[in-house]
Amino acid sequence: MDQRVSRLGRQSHHPETDLRTAPDKETEAASEAVSPPARTRPWRLYGATLAALIVLGAGGWWLYQQFIHVFVTDARVAADIVALSSRVPGWVTAVEVIEGDSVQKGRVLVRIDDRESRLLVQELDAQIVGISRRREEIEARIKLTDRQTASRIAAKEAAVRAAEAALAAAMAQRDLARQDNDRAEKLVPSGAITRARLDQTRAALETAKQQVLSAQADLENARAALAEAEAAREELTVLRTQLAELGPEEQRLRAQRERAALDLEDRTIAMPFDGVVDRTFVDAGEYITPGQRLLMVHDPEQVRVEANVKETDIRFFQPGKIVTITVDALPGRRFEGTVTRVGQAATSEFALLPNPNPSGNFTKITQRLPVRIAVRQDGGELKPGMMVELEARAGD
Repeated sequence: MDQRVSRLGRQSHHPETDLRTAPDKETEAASEAVSPPARTRPWRLYGATLAALIVLGAGGWWLYQQFIHVFVTDARVAADIVALSSRVPGWVTAVEVIEGDSVQKGRVLVRIDDRESRLLVQELDAQIVGISRRREEIEARIKLTDRQTASRIAAKEAAVRAAEAALAAAMAQRDLARQDNDRAEKLVPSGAITRARLDQTRAALETAKQQVLSAQADLENARAALAEAEAAREELTVLRTQLAELGPEEQRLRAQRERAALDLEDRTIAMPFDGVVDRTFVDAGEYITPGQRLLMVHDPEQVRVEANVKETDIRFFQPGKIVTITVDALPGRRFEGTVTRVGQAATSEFALLPNPNPSGNFTKITQRLPVRIAVRQDGGELKPGMMVELEARAGD
């Protein structure tokens, strides 16, 4: 009985509550349904309008850039990578650098065993010094021989003159003795002189004749001695010839010495310019042969951009044209370059496989021409092999 009363009490209570609060709920629901859309719809409209304007502006700017600019994506950084080799064979004693090192011009990169070359240079130096000593010796002998032969010839010439004078005196005595003997021969028959006197004149004449013969012999001896002294002076010609032969011999030795010095110098591989080391191919202790590649280097300040430009855009890449370079590896960085060279043939002309058209079916394909662009940089940010993009103004 009590439970039924309580249920009836609850049932009679809830309808009154629902009737009393229903209008309030409807009012709150209506206010919630009507008020928020009135506040949020303008902002959404403004946002959509702003987004549309941004998209249209970006699209218009992109179209504008496409119309007034030419973009090339088939480009990359290149440089003259130099392969350093050895002109001489030998054992590598030291490798002074590793890959990636920045090296100044003249710094030693690789050392090759130079002991034998150094000894050869020292030997040739000694031989050249020996040539100088031989020259000094021969010059001294020439001076000595010149003085000796000159004094000897002077003495022999004096002896010849004395012998000539003695011969002249002997001949005069002979002529006088002949005259005395002739007079005696005429006076003996008349008895003017004795037979003994005649014998004396005859003896004096014979003596005078012998003296003449002796004087002639002395003169011949003096002349022979003079000829011998003059012949001894011919030694000067021999010495001068030996001295002249030293010149070519010294020149030959100096040429050998320069060759040996060049061989010695080539056993030290130095950096030819300021640059960086890209690759090393040898280690200390290896035996290398002439022409073998040892290192690869390049100058980071002398880089360029090589691109393949469509033939339809090549008019915008004439020599001297300034282009803008962007690098994939350096977002936000822009470099300026100058077109220095435009290829005179399309890249397809150098393909290994030809492109014949025997069937007659033809599809026109835009060809590309190689273009080289010079670019200066500080710090070596652009490295060979990097991909870059080019931008050129179509209106310039």
